[in-house]
Amino acid sequence: MPRFLSMIRIDENELSGAEFPQDFTDRMGKLLEEITKAGVMLDTAGLTATSDGTRVTWSGGKLSYTDGPFTETKEVIGGYALMQCKDKAEALEWTRRFLEIHPEEWDITCELRQIAED
Repeated sequence: MPRFLSMIRIDENELSGAEFPQDFTDRMGKLLEEITKAGVMLDTAGLTATSDGTRVTWSGGKLSYTDGPFTETKEVIGGYALMQCKDKAEALEWTRRFLEIHPEEWDITCELRQIAED
């Protein structure tokens, strides 16, 4: 079965200090339990703020390092999920359900990509 990487893109400045609805944790926990029991979820996690990160760039035969925060970037990867689904349609359905748990006033984008396998 194909594997898919779901990358959650957020504007961390917009969501910094944002309040989660009271029932958010319960609803998210139930969805994660369901997706795990279905044998789909392989791994998932949120990521720390870009202020804790470092970008490593290879250019012109040299490495350079840039410590965060990365102020020139509006959207950053805030979390990920690695899923094994029967097809892209199933991966998109789980992604839809994940996004719909979040507050309507939030702007969150999920980039879903299939992992290339030989």
